[in-house]
Amino acid sequence: MIGKLKGVVDSLHEDHVILDVHGVGYVVACSTRTLQRLPRMGEVAVLAIETQVREDAIRLFGFLSDAERDWFRLLQNVQGVGSKVALAILSILPPAELTSAIALQDKTAVARAPGVGPKLAARIVAELKDKAGGFGGVDAGAIALAGADDAPVGSTAAQEAISALVNLGYGRPQAATAIAASLKALGDAAETPALIRRGLKELAP
Repeated sequence: MIGKLKGVVDSLHEDHVILDVHGVGYVVACSTRTLQRLPRMGEVAVLAIETQVREDAIRLFGFLSDAERDWFRLLQNVQGVGSKVALAILSILPPAELTSAIALQDKTAVARAPGVGPKLAARIVAELKDKAGGFGGVDAGAIALAGADDAPVGSTAAQEAISALVNLGYGRPQAATAIAASLKALGDAAETPALIRRGLKELAP
């Protein structure tokens, strides 16, 4: 099995790259994000590889990080998610954002991927929510405030601040993350107006 390839970028295509490794051209399927971040033709690239062996073919999938490859594997544990859909999801959500989306039960973010409808997005976040924490980078306070289990959690001021941000057009997971950060900065005794102001700063580009 091939776990990593280091070679020269021979040519870039819509859904794959041909990597020249000591004169052998490997066809490696990649997400759109990965293809956009590869070096130019003629330059050296290193890809983490997932090898899939079928009766009629051996396919290589390439990733710029082990985390991206791990999510590619994990996504395919969900019924209805094959390699094509997994790559589509990774094309719009880098590993850190996918981790947050799953942990915060943000079905809308996952459903942005081509080929992923609302029902499949809901299944993905539901089945993988217990796995997202293993990838790190998700604030436990944000998960609690997001109310992933449909139970209001956190102070009244925090919940009011989140509702205010949602009413302004922000998604609940994004609002919860901003208010969780605001609570850390201002303290648990912070009142709603202060949390809203701080939350808007956190959400500012």
